Amino acid sequence: MSSGPLLVFDFDHTVTDLNTDVEVQKLAPGGEIPASSEMRGLYSDKGWTEFMGAVFTLLHENNVTQAEILSLMSGLQFTPNMRDLLEVSVKDLGATIIIISDSNSVFIDHILKVNKLDHLVDKVFTNPASWTEDGKLVIQPYHHQETCTLSTKNLCKGLILEDYISSSGKSFSLVCYVGDGKNDFCPSLRLSDKDLVCVREGFSLEKYIPQMKEKGHIIKAEVLGWKSADQILGKLKEKLT
Repeated sequence: MSSGPLLVFDFDHTVTDLNTDVEVQKLAPGGEIPASSEMRGLYSDKGWTEFMGAVFTLLHENNVTQAEILSLMSGLQFTPNMRDLLEVSVKDLGATIIIISDSNSVFIDHILKVNKLDHLVDKVFTNPASWTEDGKLVIQPYHHQETCTLSTKNLCKGLILEDYISSSGKSFSLVCYVGDGKNDFCPSLRLSDKDLVCVREGFSLEKYIPQMKEKGHIIKAEVLGWKSADQILGKLKEKLT
C-alpha cells in the first residue's frame, strides 16, 4: 500500500541537542570520565556499548541512582523546532517516524515519554538497556554485524533501515533521513535520488560526506544542511507537493 513519507532520525545531537551518553558521564565523580582512565581503552578496543557499560557500572559504584540518571535525561533540550517537526510531519504530512540510534532504549524511551512524543514514533532501534534490581543500568549491543565496513559492529543503521522498509509492507512516498554523525553515512548512502538526507551543520557527518565522495561513496539523495528542524519541515513540504 502507498503511504506518506518515512522520517528516520538519529537521536543524539539530532532529536536532542546534546548527546545522552556524554551528558550522563557528568554524573561521575569529578563530573567526567578522565581521559587517562582505562575505561577509555574499552572504547577503542571493543566499541561504544562496552565503554558505556563500564560508565554505568562506575556510576552505580558511586551511588548514582536511577532517579538521578532519568532526571538528567528529562532535562535535555531538543534541537530547535524538533518537537514541531515530529508533531506536524505525522499530523499534516502523514509521516511514519522511526529512530535508529547508538544510545540506548532506556534513555530514548524515557525522553520521548516525558516529552509526550512517544506516540508519534513507530519504532525505536537502539542498544537495549534495562535496570537491575539494585538500580544499575546494563546495556547490550543492538546486533553483531560484520558485513558493513562503514558501520560499527553493534549497529549498522543502513541495514536496520532497509530491513524496516522491506518488512513494513508500505510504499513510502519518500525517505527523509536526519542525522549528524559518521554512523549516519551508511543509511544515507542507501537512499534513492527522490529521497532526502538532512545533515546537521557543524557536526561530523557534514565533513565526512565530501571525504567519502572522494573515495567513490556518493549519496544519491538530495542533501540538506540544517541548524533548525523547521528547515527540514519546509523542504519536506516542498518535496511532497
